[in-house]
Amino acid sequence: MRSPRTGSALLLGLAVTVSLAACSAAPAATSSSTATASASASARPTASAAPIPAPQLQPEKDAAANLTYFDSVATAVVTADENAGGRAFVDALGASGFDRAQMEVTFDETNIDLPADSIQFSVRFNGECLIGQNGPATGGYHSAVTAILASGTCLVGATRQIDW
Repeated sequence: MRSPRTGSALLLGLAVTVSLAACSAAPAATSSSTATASASASARPTASAAPIPAPQLQPEKDAAANLTYFDSVATAVVTADENAGGRAFVDALGASGFDRAQMEVTFDETNIDLPADSIQFSVRFNGECLIGQNGPATGGYHSAVTAILASGTCLVGATRQIDW
């Protein structure tokens, strides 16, 4: 009869042998997988090196499809001047292909000549509204696509005439 210790010793010896065999095979597998990974990595930079195209105005599509472009234009204005007035947004959007006749913008100042807490600007676009808002009261720039109001406008309340 074998003692329980002998069986345990055999099991332990077998486990050590399997572990060592696995360790000795691991470098070959690791180096070939590393070589494969290195070869794959060296092939990938070409794909990731391609620049991501800048968003573009897509006049045939809806407002939601153009929100990224609208945001890129407005964000550029905010990057240049985080306190930009409404005119800066209207001018940038117009220069970027949006129809100035379809735009609305709120006033830069309140009725008592204080800076507005936020400025809203919009473009009616293919039956919808692209709306942007920027200012300290709103925590910076935000945008949305909404339905045109029953009044035929995008912004609620008084807006300034775009006559420049």
